[in-house]
Amino acid sequence: MKVCLIPARAGSKRIKNKNIKKFFGKPLISRSIQVAKKSKLFDKIFVSTDSQKIAKIARKSGALIPFLRPKKLSGDYASDLDVLHHFLDYSKKKIRISYLCYLYPTLPLLKVSTLKKCHNLITKSKYTKLMTICRYRNPIQQALKKNKLGEISFAKN
Repeated sequence: MKVCLIPARAGSKRIKNKNIKKFFGKPLISRSIQVAKKSKLFDKIFVSTDSQKIAKIARKSGALIPFLRPKKLSGDYASDLDVLHHFLDYSKKKIRISYLCYLYPTLPLLKVSTLKKCHNLITKSKYTKLMTICRYRNPIQQALKKNKLGEISFAKN
């Protein structure tokens, strides 16, 4: 099964309720769900959240929310890997995943064509992971770097 997983916790510190802030009249998370649906790349779209409010909006937008994420995996120090492992532990007894896309909920400008390009790249390469990045002008807390082979890793702070 081809699965899209969208992580959306409630406790954003910089922008309160950022995952459900309206962007041109729709909650941000709804836009990510709609792009995933329009791409027709996924059999199921899941949202991992700790919030009933986010879950309600995500369901209305067409995503599945089979559980509320535990608070210990929703704090400031919970990583994307923690969220992925939690979802994979849940799903290993219920669904067989052949392909997993981890899509952030705050991508209002994401295009279906970008998802399709990524899908084509990952299915036609030897790589098992793919991440989109772009250049930025100002330093940020978790910068990434690209090596000569085009592989991405976290830059040391």
